[in-house]
Amino acid sequence: MQTLILASASPRRLELLSRLGITPAAVDPADIDETPRKGERPEPHVARLAAEKAAAVATRYPGAVILAADTLVAVGLRILPKAEDEQTARHCLELLSGRRHKVLTALTVIDANGLARHRISRSTVRVERLGPADIATYLASGEWQGKAGGYAIQGRFEAHVQWMEGSFSGIMGLPLADARAMLATAGILSETAAGTRHG
Repeated sequence: MQTLILASASPRRLELLSRLGITPAAVDPADIDETPRKGERPEPHVARLAAEKAAAVATRYPGAVILAADTLVAVGLRILPKAEDEQTARHCLELLSGRRHKVLTALTVIDANGLARHRISRSTVRVERLGPADIATYLASGEWQGKAGGYAIQGRFEAHVQWMEGSFSGIMGLPLADARAMLATAGILSETAAGTRHG
């Protein structure tokens, strides 16, 4: 079995990966500049970051399989930031209130031979209209910290989601169906992950 390195510090991605019966040999996040380039649209941006993260970590683990991901929230062509402070989170929540938005998660897997494969999971989420009390209560929870678009769908914010279309795990940060297929192709296999028995 190949050695897998998860190029992400996200505890959600590590937990989601465990649902496939996969435990990476190491968790080693890439340190790259995630600032969108001038005029860069959401899909090219999220795809570029996943690819750059994987490539940066691959240099440290020759012969290993690298899994990297990046998730963003977009309203139209506007890329919402990861909320690192309450003011940013409030601004994101006000933008999302009463409208639909896209959640994109890009995956890059580099196999043991250095071949990179890429996929993007696309989901749509509709948020109910949020009143000042709704926003204040959610900000007080602290769940928004470090989250794309200022929220975590698997937490308290799910109560404000009217409907969604796409991959719930993709919105969380790791689309499991895509990850399972890509990792199986790269030789990261288990009965749970790939439906294959080993002799």
